[in-house]
Amino acid sequence: MVFNFFTKIFGSNNDRILKTLQPIVDEINLLEPQMQELSDDQIAQKTIEFKEKIENGETLDAILPSAFALVREASVRTLGLRHFDVQLIGGIALHNGSIAEMKTGEGKTLMSTLPAYLNALSGKGVHIITVNDYLAKRDAEWMAQIYNFLGLRVGAIIHDIDDQERKVAYSSDITYGTNNEFGFDYLRDNMKFDTESLAQKELNFAIVDEVDSILIDEARTPLIISGPAEKSTHFYTHVNAIIPAFKKDTDYTLDEESKSVSLTETGIAMGENILKVDNLYDPANIEILHHLNQALKAHTLFNRDTDYIVKNNQVIIVDEFTGRLMTGRRYSEGLHQALEAKENVKIENENQTLASITFQNYFRMYNKLSGMTGTAETEAPEFKKIYNLDVLVIPTHMEMIREDFPDLIYKTKKEKYDAAIKEMIRLHKKGQPVLVGTISIDVSEDMSKKLKKKGIKHTVLNAKHHKAEAEIVANAGQKGAITISTNMAGRGTDIVLGEGVKELGGLHILGTSRHESRRIDNQLRGRSGRQGDQGSSRFYLSLEDDLLRIFGGDRIHAVMDKLGIEEGEHIEHSFISRAIENAQSKVEGHNFEIRKHLLEYDDVMNQQREVIYRQRRKALLEKNLKTAVIEMIEDKAYDLVDEFAIEKTPVKQWDLQGLENRIKQLFIFNPDLETAVNENYSPEQLSETLFENLKETYRQKEVSIGTDITREIERHIILQTVDTRWKEHLLSMDHLKEGIGLRGYAQQDPLRIYKKEGFDMFHGLMERIKEEIVSILFKIQVSTSSRVDEMKKEEQDGLTFSHSDGSSIKQPVKRSSKKIKRNDPCPCGSGKKYKKCCMT
Repeated sequence: MVFNFFTKIFGSNNDRILKTLQPIVDEINLLEPQMQELSDDQIAQKTIEFKEKIENGETLDAILPSAFALVREASVRTLGLRHFDVQLIGGIALHNGSIAEMKTGEGKTLMSTLPAYLNALSGKGVHIITVNDYLAKRDAEWMAQIYNFLGLRVGAIIHDIDDQERKVAYSSDITYGTNNEFGFDYLRDNMKFDTESLAQKELNFAIVDEVDSILIDEARTPLIISGPAEKSTHFYTHVNAIIPAFKKDTDYTLDEESKSVSLTETGIAMGENILKVDNLYDPANIEILHHLNQALKAHTLFNRDTDYIVKNNQVIIVDEFTGRLMTGRRYSEGLHQALEAKENVKIENENQTLASITFQNYFRMYNKLSGMTGTAETEAPEFKKIYNLDVLVIPTHMEMIREDFPDLIYKTKKEKYDAAIKEMIRLHKKGQPVLVGTISIDVSEDMSKKLKKKGIKHTVLNAKHHKAEAEIVANAGQKGAITISTNMAGRGTDIVLGEGVKELGGLHILGTSRHESRRIDNQLRGRSGRQGDQGSSRFYLSLEDDLLRIFGGDRIHAVMDKLGIEEGEHIEHSFISRAIENAQSKVEGHNFEIRKHLLEYDDVMNQQREVIYRQRRKALLEKNLKTAVIEMIEDKAYDLVDEFAIEKTPVKQWDLQGLENRIKQLFIFNPDLETAVNENYSPEQLSETLFENLKETYRQKEVSIGTDITREIERHIILQTVDTRWKEHLLSMDHLKEGIGLRGYAQQDPLRIYKKEGFDMFHGLMERIKEEIVSILFKIQVSTSSRVDEMKKEEQDGLTFSHSDGSSIKQPVKRSSKKIKRNDPCPCGSGKKYKKCCMT
């Protein structure tokens, strides 16, 4: 109350920031007549002038008013659209590296052209990130009219384009694409074997559309590039068969709030008995325990047609935030296999991670990051903490007049849905269009069946009927229309009201339940009342809804009983709506902790990833790696002597045979240790002598092979060794992370232990990489130069890319024309023998 009082007197922080931006808006407006007088050619010439000014040291901030005024004039001439003042404010916020929250229909796509053009003048590139390929392609083609008129090039990164097309798109001044494509291209570039195939340039400036969806909702799951792992799937079926024997509250406990399931002591004993093991928690049985836990999760926490569907004999995940199918994405750590066993479909082999990154760490690599959405304010603390992004709420161009009614709460789901159906029919007869929001596919289809029985014409939009999404959403504002949708209708396409609809009250939003996140509810509401349109919204809830049942439904039930609420009757009060929002706030806080936890662990991997990728990129870009190779030889020479040296002891008392064997093993080189003994070398002298001899041996090898071929071999061996050992390290880190939670039982901090042991493992990795590179270079025999080129291609074959929106793809294995024997390494790059990998 006190805070609200002072806000009324002094204004909010948001209001104060908006006031500081107004003088810049006034300056842009003063320049409008000047821009209107320019010819089309003079407008294009202005871009060249701006670029020259920047090259001569002028800042983007200084050019901003003129650049924004120029873009507005270009937009008027090409699209017939003039940026409103509020769009100018939003554009300044984006340029300043903030999130601009703008209501639906206020023109975020057009707004983004202002900072995109300004920042593209630096020549370092601008990335505009959207939530799906359709929007990326649409916005790139639509806004390209402005950019091309101004003399800039525009590209689009969509799923099906090839490497060359990607390279062209990234070389453009402004590049549109999805978060997945940008992230996967970053990972792919760090697996390439030549500079010509690199796609991305510097990560300079990003504008993230629907920023809350990409940086919050999708941040729970990392992007992963994986390859096949050799692991049997039969145990998933075996464990799945015993799960029905486990009883809730007796053998396991279920915590729906935290979405976790745990075996009780009784359940552990029963599991040990059925699976015939003495101790499930013995380290030797940790994999069995893992299978059992994942099978329990699959049966108790994941529901068909809500969390996933079964289609074409496959388990396909449904995105809880958008309702879209995530074809190609798989739950990790064996959970997806557990679901496949549960649904009795083919169990796919697990994949091994080859490269991964979280969206948090990918987007934090940009020099400047910004975002836009209709719903960000509720997550402002997370944006600030994780991304250092401030949220600025932009005023609407016209006053928002949508009426948001309090929730109606019923005792049972049946009563709730019956009441919702009656309201739909009433509004349909009146002619007022209705957009019905549901949280799952089965609810949307069940409501559709009920309307069909009553002969009411309607449209369904969910993951099973998504192909005509844009058309369905666009027609949802026509007179008498009823559109039943999952969360898919929450973003992307504006719903324009048909003729006569405004007079009927505009589009009515009917929510059939509250989502865990307030943002998702606000997105649904935001489809109505665009640009000052009439509109209304109301949510229908029941005490059986998960949100109410888990968070405080008992208290509301008691209130309804005291009031004597009969079947079919509801209660409606702003106090209850606030209580529900408090429950949502709790869930949001819990989900934030999950994302923060993911990030804390990925930060450990991120430091290691940066080191590996930096060294790999150096190996890729530098023309001559001989200096780096000689340094590795020197390091190993000194390391080997240190390994066998005994402090303050003559050389002759060392394990000279062991030292000689190690030198031969690594370098195929016979060292002159007799001289070292006779002259009583110090460890320093022996190391230096060994290094000089090895350096000379390597020089002779270079002469025999040829300098150019040696340089090419060095590059390839370094890249291949780094990739192979990094892949193994990722698997080891996955195993460490999977079992680290058990350290908590020993009163240890799992994250601290993960950091410490992860560092030790990474140090060992770097030493193994160095040793293997020099060993291979000393032993390698070159047959044909064509084989080097052939080897480059193999590393990219057989990969799977997975995250969230159906953009996953498995690349086919390309086979070498060379005759491969059964025991040769498989050409797919898996590291296995040919007979055990691709021979079949």
